Amino acid sequence: MTAMESAADELFQARESGMPCPPLRGRLLPEGDVDTAYLVQLLQVRRWLDAGHRRVGAKVGLTSRAVQESFGVFEPDFGVLLDDMAVPDGAEVDLDRLLQPRVEAEVAFVLGADLPDERITSVDVIRAVDHVLPAIEIVDSRVAGWDISIVDTVADNASSGLFVLGTSPRRLAEVDLRLCGMVLELAGEPVSVGAGAACLGHPLHAVQWLAQTLARSGDPLRGGDVVLSGALGPMVPVTPGAAYEARISGLGSVRTCFSAEAS
Repeated sequence: MTAMESAADELFQARESGMPCPPLRGRLLPEGDVDTAYLVQLLQVRRWLDAGHRRVGAKVGLTSRAVQESFGVFEPDFGVLLDDMAVPDGAEVDLDRLLQPRVEAEVAFVLGADLPDERITSVDVIRAVDHVLPAIEIVDSRVAGWDISIVDTVADNASSGLFVLGTSPRRLAEVDLRLCGMVLELAGEPVSVGAGAACLGHPLHAVQWLAQTLARSGDPLRGGDVVLSGALGPMVPVTPGAAYEARISGLGSVRTCFSAEAS
């Protein structure tokens, strides 16, 4: 088994067992080698697809300049969204499905057309977007204690967990995504606030970056894909038994709650 295969297997076993693994960087994967980390991510995605799961989109991470600086990088990262990651609006999430969950509020884009060209412009993205929705991403890490570098999070499918989409779609022309305010509430009390500008200056920029990056990789975004464009404010550790609601001005709200405790 190669080091990449060992890394992918450790992450897979952590997900299955509920027991996080040690950091991968400097142990199985070279420090700072993001290209190799994406190959580990791909090994896992192929395993999930072979098991019968379906790719439904992608997510953008590290869209905050401050977070990028803390990781020592100068661009976002991405991960793959699968069908079993989707949680209905308002549904309870069993904590047994997760290891170290955190929540953050985002704008989700649903595409109505493919974006196959790596030279796409923002106008191309606007034309391809069918609608947008408020979203809660339930971020998770298979690495113990969230002790992660860019290599660890990329290999771990950009620390993807689950995602919840709102149910009232809006057209892009109906909302100013750069200025839209966000508040994430726990039991009615704000625990995270932000705005569209916190996501690479505009959530649309994140989608454009992702579309260009995936087109270069040969696996472009396609019509029907969901794109989680990145956090509008700080992510928050999940409290067992708690309910969270994200409100994004112009987009409405989306809700999720968690079981009282993991068994």
